[in-house]
Amino acid sequence: MSITTEPSSSQITSSEVIFPPGNLWSDEPPLESDLHREQIDLLIRLIKWWWRERQDFYASGNLTIYYSPNQKKSEEFRGPDFFVVLNADPQERRSWVVWQEGGKYPNVIVELLSNSTAGVDRGLKKDLYQNTWRVPEYFWFHPDTLEFQGFRLMNGTYEEIELTSNGWRWSQQLHLYLGVHERKLRFFTPDGQLVPLPEQTAQQQAEQERQRAEQERQRAEQERQRAEQERQRAEQAETALEQERQRVEQLAQRLRELGLEE
Repeated sequence: MSITTEPSSSQITSSEVIFPPGNLWSDEPPLESDLHREQIDLLIRLIKWWWRERQDFYASGNLTIYYSPNQKKSEEFRGPDFFVVLNADPQERRSWVVWQEGGKYPNVIVELLSNSTAGVDRGLKKDLYQNTWRVPEYFWFHPDTLEFQGFRLMNGTYEEIELTSNGWRWSQQLHLYLGVHERKLRFFTPDGQLVPLPEQTAQQQAEQERQRAEQERQRAEQERQRAEQERQRAEQAETALEQERQRVEQLAQRLRELGLEE
């Protein structure tokens, strides 16, 4: 993924300037591998599910970020593999056009390293995100080697985000940890729980519903058994009462036979 610095006004001629419309299309190159595509999709799905009740952020990946209205036709401005913009409308977009988004840049960027892009991601892009875009947090991750690094903008300069004892890095912007789990970059909650996949959550909810239904069935069965036991006790009491009535009747009959009953 190639990027360039913003050209100076002296380098731009009127024939080269694009007067940008409001619906610029993204112009990203193909992804390096299935691992890269799956990792981008995973991060987007996870953050959108985790923040599913929120309407104040925009998350995307491999989407062009246009940040100069004086952009040359011959130059390519490539987008991060994954990024999140806070305090933004979550509506779908063809690209992220900074000058039409109130000057907002991403709050968090994750780049996926590959043999062909690692140098740019560690160097030119890091400088761009630090010095021009002023991105508060920048992470990179290599899906093959599992190299994982993170930086936070401190006094205008990126400083490494300290690793936790289990190899995670805290994102102040997302209020989540980022860390490697089963060879994938994943999110972890502040209390250390893995943010589950949406489908895993659906399965868990279905299992919980099944368990609740089973518990209800068991409670209903227990109530039925208690009712049956009460019915049997009532029958036993009625039988005992009938037996007692019959004994009294037999005693009265005997007394009559003996002429002792008045």
